[in-house]
Amino acid sequence: MKALCDALDAHIESRDVMAIVITGEGRHFLAGGDFGFLEDIASGRNTEAGQQIYQWFQGAARRLFRCAKPTLAAIAGGAITVGCELTLMCDVRIADRTAFFHESWIELGLIPPLGGAVMLPHIVGLPLAKEMMLESRRIDADEALRYGLINELVDDPQIMRARAQERAKAMAARPAATFARAKELIHRGLESSMDDEWAAGVAAQTDLLGSDMFREALTTKKRSLDKRR
Repeated sequence: MKALCDALDAHIESRDVMAIVITGEGRHFLAGGDFGFLEDIASGRNTEAGQQIYQWFQGAARRLFRCAKPTLAAIAGGAITVGCELTLMCDVRIADRTAFFHESWIELGLIPPLGGAVMLPHIVGLPLAKEMMLESRRIDADEALRYGLINELVDDPQIMRARAQERAKAMAARPAATFARAKELIHRGLESSMDDEWAAGVAAQTDLLGSDMFREALTTKKRSLDKRR
């Protein structure tokens, strides 16, 4: 996640970059947290989880949300937990038919700490947001389009990336200062909510990561995944 923050910093500051498209490598956009990282926290080997969540995980979300340039997510496969939250921070989301969205934090005894608790209800409405966050409801590509979770659905990953590039170029062709000001106005009503959410999210997640409930949920989840392999 530090590498993503570094890349975003470089692209945000560069005068040669007019828009930013994020996408995944391989089958999934971003398939959730690193179990090694989570196990280090559960075992007590990692004592700086709160700082890491704030600095790098929330850092990536903050950079995307506050970026004055157009930001787009090109999504194939799973956008799970962290992956789902990062897509919510982008201006435009384009997916292919393999895409799905899963805010499954609660299965690990955790909460969504990156801003999803504010952005998801804002994008899809409160009832569906509660189903996704409280019941761990998985949303497939067709549902995502129907509920407004994505802006565009295409059949093929190559077409998806091409469309993301096309839309990025079209958005970048707008007057940059005007685009930035318009985006700022759209986000104005969300800024204080997002700041509060980020602060509350890292505090709550740090507490939960130190709980027996988290350790038990992590063990159960890992066993479930091992059985599928």
